[in-house]
Order: sequence, then structure tokens, then C-alpha cells
Amino acid sequence: MSLSKNASADGKTLTIQIRGKFDFNLVQSFRQAYADIDPETEKVVVDLRETDYMDSSALGMLLNMKKTLAETIDTIQIANCRPQLKKILQISRFDKKFDID
Repeated sequence: MSLSKNASADGKTLTIQIRGKFDFNLVQSFRQAYADIDPETEKVVVDLRETDYMDSSALGMLLNMKKTLAETIDTIQIANCRPQLKKILQISRFDKKFDID
């Protein structure tokens, strides 16, 4: 399991990519990924393309990020969900809080 982040060339989009398990072991690194966010950033994308597992602590981390960034970020998108992860997000009603694709 690992986490990486990168900003778009124009600095308006921050992408946080999670590989493997999205669970309690990523709490610190996930929080750190958006802690020093650039004021120019308008959108945060959490890319789950290579994520094969997500637990309730991951849901909590996403909610904490949304709460922390609510004043400064217009859009938080959860992208490239595998079907089983998308189902977890929908059951948890995250589709009402996040832009999920």
C-alpha cells in the first residue's frame, strides 16, 4: 500500500493516488497529502485506480478531508473506482457528498 500526490501543471488540481489498501495505516500520509495545499488549487482528485481494498477508516479519512478543505476547495472527486469500492461508497451515501466516477 502506498500513497502519492501530484499537482497539475497549472496548479489547479491536486491528485492523491492510493495503491493497494486504503485503510488505517494511511491516516498520517493521507492527511499530510492535503495538509499543505496550494492556495491556487481548485480541485482535489482521489484516484482509486490501483486501490483494491477500502475500510471504514478510509471513509472517515475522506470525510475529514472534505471537512478540512470545505472552505478552500470547490470540488473533491473520487475517481477511477473499481466496482466493489464504488458500491461501498454508494452504500455509505458518499455519492451525495463527493463527485464519484
